[in-house]
Amino acid sequence: MSAPIGPGHNPLRSSRDARLTRIPGPNGLIIFGVTGDLARKKLLPAVYDLANRGLLPPGFALTGFGRRDWTSEEFADVVLENVKQYARTPFREAVWEHLRQGIRFVQGAFDDDNAFDRLAETVRNLDRERGTMGNHAFYLSIPPNSFQTVTQQLKRSGLAAPAENEWRRVVIEKPFGHDLQSARELNETVESVFPPDSVFRIDHYLGKETVQNILAMRFANTLWEPIWNANFIDHVQITMAEDIGVSGRAGYYDGVGAARDVIQNHLLQLFALTAMEEPVSFDAEDLRNEKEKVLQATRLPEDLSSGVARGQYAGGWQGAKHVSGFLEEDGMDPRSKTETFAAITLFVDNRRWAGVPFYLRTGKRLGRRVTEIAIVFKRASQYLFDPSKTSTMGENALVIRVQPNEGISIRFGSKVPGTGMFVRDVTMDFGYGHAFTEESPEAYERLLLDVLLGDPPLFPRHREVELSWRILDPVEQFWDSLEGPVEQYEPGSWGPQSADDMLARDGRTWRRP
Repeated sequence: MSAPIGPGHNPLRSSRDARLTRIPGPNGLIIFGVTGDLARKKLLPAVYDLANRGLLPPGFALTGFGRRDWTSEEFADVVLENVKQYARTPFREAVWEHLRQGIRFVQGAFDDDNAFDRLAETVRNLDRERGTMGNHAFYLSIPPNSFQTVTQQLKRSGLAAPAENEWRRVVIEKPFGHDLQSARELNETVESVFPPDSVFRIDHYLGKETVQNILAMRFANTLWEPIWNANFIDHVQITMAEDIGVSGRAGYYDGVGAARDVIQNHLLQLFALTAMEEPVSFDAEDLRNEKEKVLQATRLPEDLSSGVARGQYAGGWQGAKHVSGFLEEDGMDPRSKTETFAAITLFVDNRRWAGVPFYLRTGKRLGRRVTEIAIVFKRASQYLFDPSKTSTMGENALVIRVQPNEGISIRFGSKVPGTGMFVRDVTMDFGYGHAFTEESPEAYERLLLDVLLGDPPLFPRHREVELSWRILDPVEQFWDSLEGPVEQYEPGSWGPQSADDMLARDGRTWRRP
């Protein structure tokens, strides 16, 4: 096994890295779109943090590709600036100096043949100078409409074709298309150049420790699996709420909307992990098979008018701050029907979940920033208790907090101290920050490492992406058919009235996170 990057013992290595002890062999990472926010704030710091944790090999190289007229030395200075600002681990000069020796930059546009020829020459030089041994991953942190140009350039220049005992991989950021048809076209474009097992579709939510803990909680314990079914569970709520608006992203967001931006990928991934059957193993094939099975069995309500809801945030006061409405944001079309809030109801047609609704919602300018999965259980019989003594008690619930304050809480009824038999809700809480003394690796650290290792369980393959669009497309088509303006909701609230009505028709209410 290759030694970790940097000299000597790495004091940051600890028991928290027990699951990350595999170190990839020699390789290079080439980032397209390296001047964008994702690269600056997440990818470049994640590369340094992996090196600092001792999880990169000595034979590692980082290459940026972009339009800026930078030398490799100037690009290295940019990387250093972002590392110092955004890295999660302490700065260590020895680690940085070793990493810096393998940093390169190639200037050019995506349609520039000469630029890709220079990139190919740079890669060959790195194989000789850094010992990357022909193993290279191409990270496309670029708009989807550029995927075809870049992948074809990688093919034309020979960069996509590894020699014997070498590998080449491509990493794609969401969105994976904007509907089923475009997703299929995108898959065909990428997989015409790279084989399916060399395509890594990143959803950063799948790199979060709490998301992966869904699998551990469900399948490493005997406590939950016997009641993880329709006999005991009344319904499931999956929420991803933001307290900010589109804030300068109006041009991107208009025409995309909350459902395409969040439900199609993040929330349906959380849904699949919550609803899937136990896999044979955590190997990529087995885990993906179970996720795809549950997505295949998923359906929308027959009457979409009562089973989905959407809205746009209005202007007004959010706390002590006055904010603009969505249609008032700079660059927005005042006639836009793009939603900033979306909620949908899903059912899974199998024995485990027969009749159990899953409610998924996401929105901007809501009450607070939170992502959670709430498993709400059926009420126990209260025949032993006077109704007046249990009137304040709600349903038992298991809540998985993905962000912030990552952890799990359990809500159940307990006797109030005193002479009477009064029962009210109490909560037991587990928090990552309290239970474990050290921070988890950031999501992009885990996902980048998995790419370099060629370990794909956390990355959806093309069938999973297409099944997700098959679920969402009818909702988008239904909304496109509606006339008139989109319902408005107050900033700082929890969405439009239609979302509350959606659950009220079923005799249920949304949780207040």
